[in-house]
Amino acid sequence: MDAFYASVEQRDDPDLRGRPVVVAWRGARSVVCAASYEARTFGVRSAMPAVRAERLCPDAVFVPPDFSRYKAVSRQIREIFARHTDLIEPLSLDEAYLDVTKPKQDFGSATAIAIVIRDAIREETRLTASAGIAPNKFLAKIASDWNKPDGQFVLKPHQIDAFLMPLVVGRLPGVGKVMEAKLAKLGIATCNDLRDTGGDALEQSFGRWGRRLHELSLGIDEREVQPERPTLQVSAEDTFEHDLLLEDLQPHIFRLATKAWAGYLRERQQHQDRIARTVVLKLKTGDFRTLTRSLTGPEPPTSEAILARTASELRERVNLPENTRYRLVGVGLSGFAEPDGSAAQDDLFR
Repeated sequence: MDAFYASVEQRDDPDLRGRPVVVAWRGARSVVCAASYEARTFGVRSAMPAVRAERLCPDAVFVPPDFSRYKAVSRQIREIFARHTDLIEPLSLDEAYLDVTKPKQDFGSATAIAIVIRDAIREETRLTASAGIAPNKFLAKIASDWNKPDGQFVLKPHQIDAFLMPLVVGRLPGVGKVMEAKLAKLGIATCNDLRDTGGDALEQSFGRWGRRLHELSLGIDEREVQPERPTLQVSAEDTFEHDLLLEDLQPHIFRLATKAWAGYLRERQQHQDRIARTVVLKLKTGDFRTLTRSLTGPEPPTSEAILARTASELRERVNLPENTRYRLVGVGLSGFAEPDGSAAQDDLFR
């Protein structure tokens, strides 16, 4: 979807149309949830501190997010997807992968299906969407951003090499500014540079992630569209208005444990045979350093009180100076046991 949250706000409030809209709570610790395209021309982006967005665009209209409304529209959009395929892998409220190898309706090509879906979204929700059509998920993701807003881009197998070779590494999923800088030190700026460097050398420098980068530079992505991905974590976190000392975090940890446990109970209602075994505490310092501490005990946590107490005790494993202040805390459950008894592990708060 194109600037989804902001577009919903502009659709529902005619006074916001054509104006720079920033979906965010006001405040020193708030971050931007979404920015309309009018606001983006000033450099406003999602996840940016709200105070910076206000400096970049003083005339921006700040609108507090209404996630219940966004979720309702998201469900409406997924109903449109389901007319064409059952192989739908949601990534967020405004983004999903669709496998249309065997579509429910024959429109002749994936390109034609994308057009039909985007037309239906426009007609039924009065919002616009952009699509990427490609042989795999990685390429489709990049292609979906190529002709935004309200466009689509097709990448056919014979076009992959010509498309990827000049592509800057910052376009690859998972390559942020830090990773981009590390690659630049090795003289790597494009996918062609990744190819020339080779998988062995990249793996030596960056481990398995280096090997993965080499595969992406070649357009290789074997991941299938997964309609029902198992939950890997349930969590809740909060950013404080003022930085706090570690010793002052307990009431906030207990409050977030209540939220996380409620989410876990909802997950258990749907999948009673999957049990979380690991308690995780996440902290972010005042200088934006993020750290996590986790504990997998002999028995899984069985109550909100145990979760809260365990998360609070994990503070003892934070070996930073006592005067360190923290801007964010999070509490979560992970290490879900699969139906066969094996554990599914992943990074919490990704």
